Amino acid sequence: MAELGPQIDLRDDVAVLASQAGESQAAYERFAAWATGKPWLLARPWLRALTLLSPALLLAGAGAQIAGFTTLPLWAPFLLLNMLLTALFGWRSLETLAQLYDRSALLAAYAAVFARIAAAPAHAEELHQLQAGLGNGRARADHRLGRLGAIAAAAELSRSLLYPALQFGLLWSFQVVAFAERWRQSSGERVGPWLTALGRWEALAALAALSHDHPTWRFPLVDACEPPRLQARGLGHPLLPPERCVANDVTIGPLGSVLLLTGSNMSGKSTLLRAIGTNVVLAQAGSVVCAHELRLPPLALATSMRVQDSLAQGVSYFMAELRRLKAIVDQAEAAREAGAPLTLYLLDEILHGTNSAERLVAARRVISHLIAIGAIGAVSTHDLALAAAEGITGEVRLAHFREQFVDGPAGPELRFDYLLRPGLATSTNALRLMALVGLPAGDQPAHAPIS
Repeated sequence: MAELGPQIDLRDDVAVLASQAGESQAAYERFAAWATGKPWLLARPWLRALTLLSPALLLAGAGAQIAGFTTLPLWAPFLLLNMLLTALFGWRSLETLAQLYDRSALLAAYAAVFARIAAAPAHAEELHQLQAGLGNGRARADHRLGRLGAIAAAAELSRSLLYPALQFGLLWSFQVVAFAERWRQSSGERVGPWLTALGRWEALAALAALSHDHPTWRFPLVDACEPPRLQARGLGHPLLPPERCVANDVTIGPLGSVLLLTGSNMSGKSTLLRAIGTNVVLAQAGSVVCAHELRLPPLALATSMRVQDSLAQGVSYFMAELRRLKAIVDQAEAAREAGAPLTLYLLDEILHGTNSAERLVAARRVISHLIAIGAIGAVSTHDLALAAAEGITGEVRLAHFREQFVDGPAGPELRFDYLLRPGLATSTNALRLMALVGLPAGDQPAHAPIS
């Protein structure tokens, strides 16, 4: 990444060329399956011999008659043979031709991408390995795909007005299929590794661009620390502009504990959870992270955020939440039994699809179970009573966000500093927000304390 970061022109060139080669996943999978498929024409030497000999004899007979060596239409039997072969076996060529139709431009774009990557100077071992995976000389990916592009261009002629003459005279579709099958025999098995190498290069380029564009971000330390915990200093959300991003120190873990985030509406709880999750993904992808420091063990991330109901499937919001929580619990249990990476769960305002009394009991049971099976995580909630709920007292680490109401030019304003502080939230703002947007909320003080 350090090598690719400053190479903006190279990264941009590959991005533009790759965008020209884009196609649907289904089409890509069909082509990849075709590339590794078994031949049918070359597997029948007698048929291949006929498709070569008959057109050759037809041309020879026609040439002899045109030159005046004979007045007999010696070419006629071979024309009939070509027509018979087309009628009997021509349909078998359709699959191969279908995979080549309209692909000459696509293959040329892929060839250009591979040529640009293969020709770029590379010093890092990872980049050397990727270039080596593309092959050398005439066997290099760009040359081989260029060859297939020429075959695809020939296949296009089978949809032209000249096709009847080409087919009955030269058995054109059989010749194209033979060339394509020889290409598959020599290069088909390499298509998957070539595209895998391209994907790895693009991933490295994307991470390199992130590192280059954010010089203040740092590489994390991912190791099997004891006790296992996530520790971050100056953690921010990677998608927020620097002038608006507020960094916080966060610790999640060790085993047997949960970080409980409280605070009023819009104070920053959900954003912090998303910042943690996004940075964990970046860290384990080998990227820089939006933090001054980040240390974490290998983690399997599991989240419950922005859960949606489904009218089409007849699933209520609460049921959708329950299903998501069940998947998280199952993942954590499977990880413990298999010795897989530790599960990090991030739960945002869970179970608010039911009444407050049952929500408190249900949330306590879910969190207690996750603690018991050895997962670590953070939970945001408006249920302040959850901090003292029976069964998780002693394992809860409390942190909160604050807000304040100030008198602005247009009247009272709600302001947040988005700084994480230890302890339980000391205020709420729901009724005050109702008043600010013009809903009837009664007479509310500027700052509603928690009783």
